[in-house]
Amino acid sequence: METFSQTIEEGLRKRYARRLFKPFARAVAEYGLIEPNDKIAVCMSGGKDSALMAKLFQELKRHNKFPFELVFLVMDPGYSEANRAKIEENAKLLNIPVTIFGTDIFENVYNIEKSPCYLCARMRRGHLYAKAKELGCNKIALGHHYDDVIETILMGMLYGGQIQTMLPKLRSSHFEGMELIRPMYFVREKDIIAWRDEYGLSFLRCACKFTERQADPNGDAGKRQKVKKLIYALKSEDPEIEQNIFKSVENVSLSTIVAYKDKQGKRHRFDEE
Repeated sequence: METFSQTIEEGLRKRYARRLFKPFARAVAEYGLIEPNDKIAVCMSGGKDSALMAKLFQELKRHNKFPFELVFLVMDPGYSEANRAKIEENAKLLNIPVTIFGTDIFENVYNIEKSPCYLCARMRRGHLYAKAKELGCNKIALGHHYDDVIETILMGMLYGGQIQTMLPKLRSSHFEGMELIRPMYFVREKDIIAWRDEYGLSFLRCACKFTERQADPNGDAGKRQKVKKLIYALKSEDPEIEQNIFKSVENVSLSTIVAYKDKQGKRHRFDEE
């Protein structure tokens, strides 16, 4: 008799191959995210995106043309007992052999007033890099998807006064030999939600202590929600909007920008003429 996890895996090979597995594999191939003998820490937060990423990595491993290893890494930043149990329950349900380690990040950022989510994310990443390196990994994989990318582009422009994006891969400047990869780069959030709902799966959202407070509309999460709504409204008028936002950081015309930043700081283009 087929188990639930086998049903999920069969769905990724057939029903969701075009919408989930193929864009995942495309990002891996197009950006060279996996190389022979890599040992990758697949970082799972307890949410839908990273859970799907883990299953897609398992499926990719079935078809791999060269050897690589996977470690399914869960960092507990201070979850409640119920949320910790939910993560463990989902890992068992999906047949994902997770390695869980604890930190006290939630306690450290709880009283931070300015950009606590940003600080939390940076601290999480640092702990993930450190644990992954301890386990012999040379890469960490995060579950950011296509919608995260285009929202980040607009957030940078509207709230940060800069043009930036989430890169599909990034070498760590603090952990030598470590690289961050984002293999969900081409996967759409609506398809992740469809996959989750079809199989009746339930995941954590943020699960930190800030969710117990009233949401701050001017905080990091509030701004992202505003940008989501803006993109949705624009898309209703022009279906190419999302694709155009995504492509905008691939088609930067250097001859038309006023200034840019590099490791030496801000440079005005006119100073170079």
